[in-house]
Amino acid sequence: MRAVARTPSRAGPRKAGLYNDRMSATSAGAPAIRRVVLDNGLTVLVREVRTAPLASVWCWYRVGSKDEGPGLTGASHFVEHMNFKGSTNIPRDQVKGLVEKFGGTWNGYTWLDQTTYFETASRDALDRMLFIEAERMANCLYEPEDCEAERTVIISELRGGENDPDQLLEIELTATALKAHPYRHPTIGWLSDLQAIGRDELYGHYRRYYGPNNAALVVVGDVDADDVVRRAGRHFGAIPPVADPPRPRTVEPPPLGERRVLLEREGTTAYLKLAWHAPAVDDPDFLPMLVLDAILTGAKGVNVWSSFRTPPPQRRSRLYRALVDTGRASMVGGSLIPTQHPFLYTISITVTDGMPIADVEHDALEAIDRLRADGISADELERARRQLAARFVFENDSVTNIAHQIGFFHTVATLDTYQTLAARLSGVTKDQVEAAARGRLAPGRRTVGWFKPVPIDGAAAGARS
Repeated sequence: MRAVARTPSRAGPRKAGLYNDRMSATSAGAPAIRRVVLDNGLTVLVREVRTAPLASVWCWYRVGSKDEGPGLTGASHFVEHMNFKGSTNIPRDQVKGLVEKFGGTWNGYTWLDQTTYFETASRDALDRMLFIEAERMANCLYEPEDCEAERTVIISELRGGENDPDQLLEIELTATALKAHPYRHPTIGWLSDLQAIGRDELYGHYRRYYGPNNAALVVVGDVDADDVVRRAGRHFGAIPPVADPPRPRTVEPPPLGERRVLLEREGTTAYLKLAWHAPAVDDPDFLPMLVLDAILTGAKGVNVWSSFRTPPPQRRSRLYRALVDTGRASMVGGSLIPTQHPFLYTISITVTDGMPIADVEHDALEAIDRLRADGISADELERARRQLAARFVFENDSVTNIAHQIGFFHTVATLDTYQTLAARLSGVTKDQVEAAARGRLAPGRRTVGWFKPVPIDGAAAGARS
């Protein structure tokens, strides 16, 4: 999405100063990651992958919905939309063509901890892709009419989500499970904030967070690392750093008992969600919890860009057998996402038509409590680790996915966290998984959410959209 108020043009290329230039070792013989930090603070991460004549360029910013104060929820996502509206040196109607003329693809997203943009195209387009991202960092044009047009688009997107019962329940469950940390707010924002945010506030958010010292440039593909560093210095080296942006300090307090949310609205399908506070990605409990989720609902992996598009292997998972095989539910899934701060582990269940939600909740919690009381088998542990290891491989099957994982983990943790995943996964023990289940999934720590559909003709006026 796009921006206003012109930033002064960068004063031409100059030789970039460098510090902390090193080669990062990787596991399993994977190519090393070249890491260079320009003197304006921009981290440049390059991995040479010569399987095809392609290059993927991602630019990551440490700003997401957790960085938004009262009245500004949704600002990061709004800014992301605005940053596709052209810049000082890229007319709005030429943004798409700059990449697509090379047969490439492009996109971006905003989430809790980050905003990112990417282009993947022929390696011959490398300079063009770097130019686009440098323009996006320094010279976006937040024209007032573009802001108003995009506001309409985003509000329409929000209302569309509210009409999806599963998504609506997710939003309400999150806001109930978390009461203090800004992770509780939806990334798209609350409607009243989206209606009120002004152009100058959006542009101020852009200028506050879109500086080289708050960003990482990731390039993966059929490239030469030294050449990428030189080009990065030429395109980005003159962009001045920003002041260190403010960071959230609130720590979510532990829940004092079970919390519940009930939504009764027009619909045809019932949904049940169970959530517990989850560890941050660098917490020792994160990988044991990932294994636990694989045992309960199937192995998903840790690539938020691609992993959840492929159904997990779950026919032998505990909750699939307890709910889907018995006809209680048509779908069950788990979500444990790598985040910088503690977030949520969520189990989502689509209830079979005509089945009481209370019965499905009883059976789901009974299966979870049985695991907490009796533990897991050695076969379950081995199968979960094996399936997760395979997912780790599959989610690095392209230069786009490799570049995503490097940038994502650099943003929420460290490169070491990413590069040692497989090795640390193989060391997860039965005792660690069982301890995580007993401590993290305790009844007094959970939040339960119901979406109970009511017939359209019989819906109460207060339940209508």
